[in-house]
Amino acid sequence: MIALPKPGATRRWEIPDHLLTIEEYAALGETDTGFTELVEGRVVMSPSPIADHNIVVFELGQQLAGQMPSHLRVLPETDVNLGLAPAGKPGFSRRPDLLIVERAGIARTRRDGAMLRAEEIAVVIEIVSPGSKRTDYHVKHDEYADAGIPHYWIVDITEPVSLVACHQAGEFGYLDASAVTGTFATDVPFPVKIDLNALLD
Repeated sequence: MIALPKPGATRRWEIPDHLLTIEEYAALGETDTGFTELVEGRVVMSPSPIADHNIVVFELGQQLAGQMPSHLRVLPETDVNLGLAPAGKPGFSRRPDLLIVERAGIARTRRDGAMLRAEEIAVVIEIVSPGSKRTDYHVKHDEYADAGIPHYWIVDITEPVSLVACHQAGEFGYLDASAVTGTFATDVPFPVKIDLNALLD
């Protein structure tokens, strides 16, 4: 494995000069220039989100936490190894706004120090920002489907706040439901109701 520079207190994080594996990306640690993701081995920087985005992440997390079955947990902004590349090849890692994840997956990361894996995720949630619309609706949509994550919810905070629920439909990838406003209710992967209007109240 190639040794990569780590962020230091007196210098900026250095952009790698080659495509990274998941292991190399994880070894970078946190950057001092914002959130990052890994797309086909390329480090992708993300700008700091606006206040409304963070409010929605918090409020949605609160609503979900109160309805979560005991084997699941909601997590904000946590790296996920999408498993879209063989070991040792340029990898894919995303940091969704919210995750609903198996507690067993969290326990595994505590034991081995590795990232969460796509197969440990029940629902991945992205909050659409002005600069992320195409990425959230198309690019991440396809990546999360290819990774086998069963459910993907896209929350658009443009008034009125809406939610598009996508679920795996076999070889076709995700099947997308119509956008919902007001109250989103579903029985899969667990019974839940979300008051969308309250997310920016």
